[in-house]
Amino acid sequence: MNIKDDYKLVLDLFDWSCIRRYPSLEARCIVIQIAVAAKDPKMAQELFREFWAKPSSDVSFSFSRVLEKLIYTYKDWGSNPYVFDIFFQVLTEAGILDDARKLFDKMLNYGLVLSVDSCNLFLSRLSNSINGPKMALKVFREFSEAGISWNTASYNIMIHSLCQIGKVKEAHSLVLQMEFRGCIPDAISYSTVISGYCDAKELRLMLKVLEDMQLKGLKPNAYTFNSIILLLCNTGKVVDAEKVLREMISRGIIPDNVVYTTLIDGFSKNGNVAAAVRMYNEMQSQNIVPDFIAYTALIWGLCQNEKVAEADKLFNEMLSIGLKPDEFTYTTLIDAYCKTGDIKMAFFLHNEMVQMGLIPNVVTYTALVDGLCKQGDVDAANELLQEMREKGLVLNIYTYNSLLNGLCKSGNIGQAVKLMEDMEVAGIQPDVYTYTSLMDAYCKSGEMVKAHQLLREMLHKGIQPTAVTFNVLMNGFCISGMLEDGEKLLHWMLEKGIMPNATTYNSLMKQYCVRNNMRTATEIYRGMAHLGVTPNGNSYNILIRGHCKARNMKEAWFLHKEMVKKGFDPTVDTYHSLIKGFIKRKKYLEARVLFKEMRSKGFLVDKELYLIFADMNYAEGNIDTTLELCDEAIENCFTDKTKGVKT
Repeated sequence: MNIKDDYKLVLDLFDWSCIRRYPSLEARCIVIQIAVAAKDPKMAQELFREFWAKPSSDVSFSFSRVLEKLIYTYKDWGSNPYVFDIFFQVLTEAGILDDARKLFDKMLNYGLVLSVDSCNLFLSRLSNSINGPKMALKVFREFSEAGISWNTASYNIMIHSLCQIGKVKEAHSLVLQMEFRGCIPDAISYSTVISGYCDAKELRLMLKVLEDMQLKGLKPNAYTFNSIILLLCNTGKVVDAEKVLREMISRGIIPDNVVYTTLIDGFSKNGNVAAAVRMYNEMQSQNIVPDFIAYTALIWGLCQNEKVAEADKLFNEMLSIGLKPDEFTYTTLIDAYCKTGDIKMAFFLHNEMVQMGLIPNVVTYTALVDGLCKQGDVDAANELLQEMREKGLVLNIYTYNSLLNGLCKSGNIGQAVKLMEDMEVAGIQPDVYTYTSLMDAYCKSGEMVKAHQLLREMLHKGIQPTAVTFNVLMNGFCISGMLEDGEKLLHWMLEKGIMPNATTYNSLMKQYCVRNNMRTATEIYRGMAHLGVTPNGNSYNILIRGHCKARNMKEAWFLHKEMVKKGFDPTVDTYHSLIKGFIKRKKYLEARVLFKEMRSKGFLVDKELYLIFADMNYAEGNIDTTLELCDEAIENCFTDKTKGVKT
């Protein structure tokens, strides 16, 4: 008691006593009181922590005994209420939240309200615990009633808690109420709500909060921009996401790896791989090293756009900087090589991933099965399926469908039907793709009755046919000469509210054009337009060739101009039909224009047209052009040098 005002001497005496025996609880509480009075909160915190960091066999070191001794020593040794704040903070940091709450209530009974900073710490720790956000909201209300004057940091914790449990609109409402309660929302308040709306994919509401934030003169931070970019990418608005990136950079905020990776992934999934590559290059120019996720996202995008060589180059670059690909990366490349027909490279990658200790999954094997089937090697695909079973992999619908499609393509319809039965025995129900593949095989073999039976079976099982299913059936009717059945199918689709697409109509138009029935073909085309079905390039090519064959060159020329205007390219057969049609009608000017256009696009001109235009130019005295055409004809029509020429 005599030396309590000499803080240094107190600490020296305490250290001396600790060497000889463990100080009593009362002695430690006395030193804590003196430390707080001497404005040394760190020492007080350290001594409090030792109660739980170095537990004693002395039962008196419980929460209730410590609090009792603190109250007992308070008046004579310090009389600074901040000691209870420090005790509350230490309990909170240690995660002893129940005792911290008891301390708050006990102090309230003594008329002492703890500081808002201490209460904020309690709220923050509580909100991050199990079921914490709801408890934090409850405590927020109760502490308010007890006299705590919450500040902006307090509200921000509550806004975060509400967003955590999905109550973003309530969080937004709390931001709007803050000013009426004497607190000014800051950038964190708005950014947290923006992030919440981003997680909930509420783009319109997020943009409204962003606008309000800027009207208040608050600047979005990196966290805010990251959340907005992620939401825009997830909702397919990747171009807008890049605009946000540009605004972010213009404000002097440097985007990080996560932002660029989000944009690379967004552009890749949106099919704009060129923009994804541009983001990747920009990322490197900013000396931001792409991580595994960025590489994988870009490799996937390149593979989806059939840029396998570029994807492989990126894959090797990824390996060279020490990043290890996973099963998804390898499977993405394996699937891409299978689709391009390079089965050898696909299996090389398969073996490489196994050597690296990665286990191929059912998706990996399905890609390989599909690749083998597309090459017609159904036996090897079957062997691979057996290997999958031996490894304990459960075959999925995609694996079965790949093999079934391969069997159908190779003409093994009987085996395909047997495989479909095996699927059902294995507990895997055939889907629309299964039925469509089998229907296509029946249609191509002229077994339209069986194809139609499959359609009825699908409908009976509640499997909804797609436009592709009906197109397969329509094409079957048409190539079998059953045009009336094809038209009945079209009417039935329309009655059932199933919208046909351009391919559906093309099958019918093609067969009527083959039969020189251009009146009916034109009626079908008009009916298609009337329903709002947009014709594709094949629609125009079919009709143009049909009109040329029927010598309706005026209609053919009109359709040609319309298709070019819409961005479609005529095929080589369409060019031949138009040019020969114009020549027969002595429309040489139009024929010359098309002939020149055709050659400039690199299409393979047939021998007959070369001879016609060579003779035409010779008759006109254009010897140089004649010789040029002769040389071109010899190179393209009489040698093997036709590689790379469009057909």
